Amino acid sequence: MNRPYLSADLRRAETVAAVVQLAASHDPAAMTTSQIAAAMGVSQGALFRHFPDKQSIWLAVLEWTSAELDARFDALPAAAPLDRLAAMVDAHVAFVVAQPGVPRILFGELQRAGDTPTKAIVRRLMAGYRQRVADELVVARSDGAIPADTDIDAATMLFLAMVQGLVMQALAMDDFSTTAAMARRLFARFRAAVGAA
Repeated sequence: MNRPYLSADLRRAETVAAVVQLAASHDPAAMTTSQIAAAMGVSQGALFRHFPDKQSIWLAVLEWTSAELDARFDALPAAAPLDRLAAMVDAHVAFVVAQPGVPRILFGELQRAGDTPTKAIVRRLMAGYRQRVADELVVARSDGAIPADTDIDAATMLFLAMVQGLVMQALAMDDFSTTAAMARRLFARFRAAVGAA
């Protein structure tokens, strides 16, 4: 099958998109390069012209995921801290609903034993997310939007557990149809839990 020429960058982006799409309905840990190549309509040889091995494909997928989430969070408009946190939840949920393969990949990487380059990217993504949330909560506390004695570490963990638990529930049920509505309900409970004014 003859396919139009694409630059190396475009072909790598196409590979990332194919992996994310496949992961929505396939176990990422069991996914093969032949499945990825078939989904793209190319040979395995063509795939390996752009990636030296399967590990490099996963690295590219996780780097894209990290960059995409960061870009969505960076694009959020200026607002009061709790409003920005609500917008972060909305942005995260919209991303997951559009790309359900992403959480399958992330959770799969976290289950791997030992340290791997891919696991390091997931940890970096989670650490950056945690810092964003903590920074907003610190501002909310200094602005008086939440009590002065708020435990920022605990509140940050509560926020992350809320979002990650919501995504895990959707994955377990294989149904993201109510995720956005539930996210808004949960965030209202989060505001109450941190004593928002």
